[in-house]
Amino acid sequence: DPTRGQSAAEWLQTAEEADIAWVLKTFGEERFAKRIARAIVERNREQPMTRTKELAEVVAAATPVKDKFKHPATRTFQAVRIWVNSELEEIEQALKSSLSVLAPGGRLSIISFHSLEDRIVKRFMREQSRGPQVPAGLPMTEAQLKKLGGRELRALGKLMPGEKEVAENPRARSSVLRIAERTNA
Repeated sequence: DPTRGQSAAEWLQTAEEADIAWVLKTFGEERFAKRIARAIVERNREQPMTRTKELAEVVAAATPVKDKFKHPATRTFQAVRIWVNSELEEIEQALKSSLSVLAPGGRLSIISFHSLEDRIVKRFMREQSRGPQVPAGLPMTEAQLKKLGGRELRALGKLMPGEKEVAENPRARSSVLRIAERTNA
């Protein structure tokens, strides 16, 4: 929502170098986070960036290793977008909310496009697929176990794009579709 909060450009112009580096490392998994953050701050001191092309050029110049399959600024744009939009928190909230609207037998299908999102989805499905965590040997009846709450989901697996899909849609290369089914719990 572009009408809420701070824009990416505003954040990059006001953030400290250490904060930018942390965001790039944490949300972009960028190995050159400190170097890129320094370049962004220095460029903004000279002349604030107003175009995404300018940011892409600054990042490309600050990145020593070139990947022929991916633009050097891809991870930076991802990290800034995730940070400014609070995307990971939104995903976690949506996953939690899904349990209240998913009927027993209903299927939950989630597509993630990078490893941070996929880890959140995978962890959620794994946690919701477990039964109640009760110490071994604790004497409990079946009724008592049911009161604790049971498995909410049964993970059905994941799908990844094939070579044909990636050839037709290169942006699909990192996507993962995870599917789970709501149990009768």
